[in-house]
Amino acid sequence: RLKGSARSVAGVHIRDALDAVASRHPGLIDKFGGHAMAAGLSLEREKFDAFRAAFDNEVRRHLNSDDLQGILHSDGELSPAELCLPLAEELRQAGPWGQGFPEPLFDGVFEVVSYKVLAEKHLKMVLAPPGRQHLVDAIAFNKAPLPQPSDGHSGDPHTRQQVRIAYRLDVNEWRGQRSAQLIVEHIEAA
Repeated sequence: RLKGSARSVAGVHIRDALDAVASRHPGLIDKFGGHAMAAGLSLEREKFDAFRAAFDNEVRRHLNSDDLQGILHSDGELSPAELCLPLAEELRQAGPWGQGFPEPLFDGVFEVVSYKVLAEKHLKMVLAPPGRQHLVDAIAFNKAPLPQPSDGHSGDPHTRQQVRIAYRLDVNEWRGQRSAQLIVEHIEAA
């Protein structure tokens, strides 16, 4: 038996979507409950693929493909001087964050000074902000490989790649040292 929880997006009443699946496919879902933005359910493991297809069809009845694209709302760009530990600490202390009060999300274009892939799926980067006053560490979970420019090649190997990122400014604590770090939510070639 599988048990799961769901969170919704604007335009989909998640409990009603589960109710529609249960009505159209009797016996597919054992139990479910919830409200517009969150729900829980249980079903037999062997029914999961059928549930996934039925649920996908139900959600697509309410949304088009454009609605299914993620939308990031940025709080704007930070200046290079603001990419610092004191501001990261202030933001950390300003929480708690949650629905209706999201953690600040910033965006900007950076030069990739260096990067490595961790555990075959995460990008650990050193980035240079505009003006290059200093460098800043960044981590992009589940975002590897590094996005390439849309022309399909990286161009001059001596020119560092530019990326546009949406990120959260956070505190990195490693081996007793504290530093500012960007937690990358979205990355694309600039």
